Amino acid sequence: MSAEDLEKYETEMELSLYKEYRDIVSQFSFVVETERRFYLANSVDVQVRNADGEVYFEVRMSDAWVWDMYRPARFVKNVRVITFKDVNVEELDKPDLRLPESGPFPS
Repeated sequence: MSAEDLEKYETEMELSLYKEYRDIVSQFSFVVETERRFYLANSVDVQVRNADGEVYFEVRMSDAWVWDMYRPARFVKNVRVITFKDVNVEELDKPDLRLPESGPFPS
């Protein structure tokens, strides 16, 4: 496989992964970023740990989707990540679940 073919393959895989992400993101409550991967999850627990003066993060997620184009099974039941780098956890906005501002009942 030439370098050009590999680049084309990776571009196609990234596009495919983005389309999958776009189609499933509404099924999840949280976006989690670590230095190595990007996750969607419905449950996230981040613990700061200290071992002999070394501070690290333990991140546990359940009902998750892993952004990784080389991973055939991206939906996973449980994920545990240990990292010495920053962890970013954001709660996803779910506008389709909001009640109308006028209230649920007509006046």
